[in-house]
Amino acid sequence: MIRDTPAATEAGGLAGVLAAAGVTPAGSRGLPPVHLWHPAHCGDIDIRIARDGTWFHNGSPIGRAPLVRLFSTVLRKDPDGYHLVTPAEKLRIRVDDAPFLATRVDRLGTTLRFLTNVGDEVDAGPDYFITVEAGAAGEPAPYLHVRRGLMARLTRPVFYELVDMAETRTTPLGDVLGVESDGAWFALGAPGAA
Repeated sequence: MIRDTPAATEAGGLAGVLAAAGVTPAGSRGLPPVHLWHPAHCGDIDIRIARDGTWFHNGSPIGRAPLVRLFSTVLRKDPDGYHLVTPAEKLRIRVDDAPFLATRVDRLGTTLRFLTNVGDEVDAGPDYFITVEAGAAGEPAPYLHVRRGLMARLTRPVFYELVDMAETRTTPLGDVLGVESDGAWFALGAPGAA
């Protein structure tokens, strides 16, 4: 439930709070400094990010891509969960898996550049790592670090592209399939298993 503040009431809920906070709209490449904002927790809001990347509000999909992009810029992961944060409010939301999806990958020289479903461009490297976990049925579950603990799950086509780019390296634990980007090497799995 969103608390009614004068800004929220006048401009329409959380979007009004964001506007009152001076949060930059979609299309602006700058991200708000949510890591510097420490407002009081105001409760939960019925926003959920589904595993397929769809954002829902009160059970209905949010169909306006610019609004989803705007919300994604004020998303923060704290020890107690995911929150939409402005200088004035902090509202907890639900995330089924990862908040973002990596929908595209391009090889630019020695760098892998990913595009997310909310418009973030991320160059994989030492600070923006790729990790592969075991999924529920034992299948690979690949993720990319986007910013400050927020991850993007790689879509199946993007993961297959990475596997096509991968090379095998021999390690003390055996042969490992992986990719290199910006001087960092990321294991994808055992050859034939990825």
